Order: sequence, then structure tokens, then C-alpha cells
Amino acid sequence: MLAFLVLTVIGISPLPGTGQLQAATIVSLAASAPASLFSRTVAVESPRLRLTGMIEPGDAERLRDLLNKLNELLPLRPGMPLATIELSSLGGDLSEGVRIGELLRSYRVVAVVRKQDLCLSACALALLGGNTVRTGAAYPFDCNVEVGGKVAFHNFFLDRSHLRRMTSDDPIASRLQGFADGRSGAAMLIKYAADMGLPPAFAANLMARPVEEFQYVETIGEFLALNLCPIGLERPRLPLSHQAANVCNNSLAHPVPLSAIIVGQIEPPRARRYMLERVQDGLNAARARGKLADQFATWSVMRSRDEVEKLYDDLRAAGVALPEIVGPTFEVAVNEAGRIRAACYVSLSSADPDRYEVVLQGPRGLAEAVRKPPANARRLFLYDHQAVANRRPLPEDQERVVVDIEDRQTPPLASRQLPGRDALRP
Repeated sequence: MLAFLVLTVIGISPLPGTGQLQAATIVSLAASAPASLFSRTVAVESPRLRLTGMIEPGDAERLRDLLNKLNELLPLRPGMPLATIELSSLGGDLSEGVRIGELLRSYRVVAVVRKQDLCLSACALALLGGNTVRTGAAYPFDCNVEVGGKVAFHNFFLDRSHLRRMTSDDPIASRLQGFADGRSGAAMLIKYAADMGLPPAFAANLMARPVEEFQYVETIGEFLALNLCPIGLERPRLPLSHQAANVCNNSLAHPVPLSAIIVGQIEPPRARRYMLERVQDGLNAARARGKLADQFATWSVMRSRDEVEKLYDDLRAAGVALPEIVGPTFEVAVNEAGRIRAACYVSLSSADPDRYEVVLQGPRGLAEAVRKPPANARRLFLYDHQAVANRRPLPEDQERVVVDIEDRQTPPLASRQLPGRDALRP
């Protein structure tokens, strides 16, 4: 029998009246409860559950029994989650947290941490399995953490009293058992992280931290890396040019420092034609031959706005990487040791923070973005990775100063003078 591997809180008291130090309880929320953000249709709301208290052995099986009953009563609809579960726990048993996360993933249950709740350690691991995204996802219907809710990870440790009872007569056996349990726990975390699609560094960073040190999910980059999204995140109060730079940077395979980015706005009447000129540049660079290349060579398609728009729509329908023009459009360039090269073309809707289009400028022409925004929270790409979306709690003896994520000083972006092409026309 293995000693318990524990993920629980050190030095944090439960909130008054929450009963967080009791064993976990899993309850169904009454149908008369206030409408959830996670309604899946206008008329029908998915079942809502709530898990509170310490996570202990046996909790995963209790949850499995409940989910099986729900599945029998309400068969899973294609593209829709079975239920929503609210998580509020200070942690507990490592393996149970992992099993609960696996259940949430296999039964397609969306997990959420409300703004008044804590979800730490084993609870945070379980949350990672509850990031199911429905077909046709839209913000905030499949997001997981209300701004104000606290989610944090920390390294696991062995239950010393349990280990001592198992090996009280043999110190060598105690050390060997502890080593075996630690290795088992590390393997479990690594496999779970891989199954959840998390970056390889997640488990390594977690196990390298002291057990008393918490890693809170607070920055945009952390939400993106963990496939989570914050509820209540508005559009950043940044110029659209700065938002375009962030969209570009988040879409690249390797982001660059904002200080190296140069942004130029493409005049609205010229946006489609400017993008077609980029297509022509790619054809010329590839020495392409054919009807399309001949048309571009004679500028026959550039003589009227109607012809430009028709060709633009035809090329997009044929799969050419051209952005839909949904609002102000920008060319985002990068300064690489004095050499300026175009990196992206971004068009943003001024009204909808989740509606924008981006294509990359590659060495052989336009290309699709390397990294895609999350379907349930495209607005995350409007922010820099280091922007804080959900601030961690501050020590009680420290003055609490709440700073809005857009109020901090933002690095200035250089303006780019876009090249003209009229002089090249015959």
C-alpha cells in the first residue's frame, strides 16, 4: 500500500463559514438557483453541481456515480457538456484530484471557480480536466475562473504519519518506500499533464517548487498555457494598434519583445488592395506562372474597387490566407537588428473583442497563424502574456492596492509608414 501523496494547503486558514477543512461534499444545485453563465441553450440549463471541502480518497468514485446517474437521466448531447461543476477546495489527496480531473474530461463536465471561492492544489489539478469547450463556443460560456476566484498549484508531499505507520520497524524500508511514492507521484503528474495537453514544463516547474510556495494562475500567459480562461475579462483599454500588436505576437511561433514591434494602420479603403499586393509579392517571389499571376502582372484586377473586392473574396473562398476585413486593419512589423520585416496583418472589430482576423507574413507569402486563440475566449490574444488578469491574494499585513491590468504603463509602439505602390503601376 502506498503512502498518501498529499496536495494540501500549508499556512492558509479556511474562510469563515465555508467548512473547507471537512471532507469533500458533492451536491446538486437546486433548479431554482440563479441562472448560471453556463446555460447551453436559451431554454435548457445544464445540471449544476458543487464540490466543496478537502479532497479525500473515494471522492472520485462518488463523483463517478453521480455523473453516471446524470448521464442516464440526461444523455450527453453532441457538442454539449453533460454538466457544470463549481469547485471550492483547499486541496487534498493528489491521486483523487487527478482522478476527478480525468472524470471531468471523460464525461465532458465544465468546471468553474466562482469569484468568492478558492481552488488550490489537488482542486486546481481537477480543474484542468474541466475545460471542455462546446461546439460553437463563445465567451464566457465555457470559461473556468471568475475574476476574483483564486486558483493555485503547489508541489505534492508525502503524508509522514501514514508512511511512519507503514515502516515503523525498518528505517531503510521507510526511505525506499518514500522514494517509490515520490517517483509514483511525479509520474502521475507528468502523465496527467500530457493527457490534458499542457506544456511539458508544467509538471517540471511544479515539482521544482518548495511545497509551501504556491503558483497562482494570474497572468494571461498562464491562462493560455493551462487552457483556462477568466470570466469577466473585458477588452483591454489599449489603442487598437497595441491590441493588433498583441494579437500578432500571440500568433507567432516565437513571440518577440514589444519594444521590437512597429505598427502601421492601413487606410480602410485601401485594406483589401494592400493585402492583394502582398499576394502579388508572394507570387513574384515564387516566380509563379498562370492566369492569376498574369492578372496581377498587368494590374487588370486593381482598376476598380468592385474588382478588388471580388478577387479578394474569391481568393479567401479558395483558401488563400487573407484576413477578413472586420474593422481597422494593421500591418505589424518587427525590427530585427535594424532590419524591418512585416510579421502579421491584423483586422479587428471595434465592437466585438472576440472578433478579429490575423495572417502571418512568411518568406514565401501570407500564411495562417502558427498559434490559434482559444475558441471560448479569443479576447485573450488582445493582451500581452505578462498582463495580470486575476491578481493573486496579498499578505494580510500588506496594503492592498488593486491595479487594473490596463492602467499600468504600457511600452510605446513605433509607428510604421506603409509603403505605397501607386508609383509602380504602369
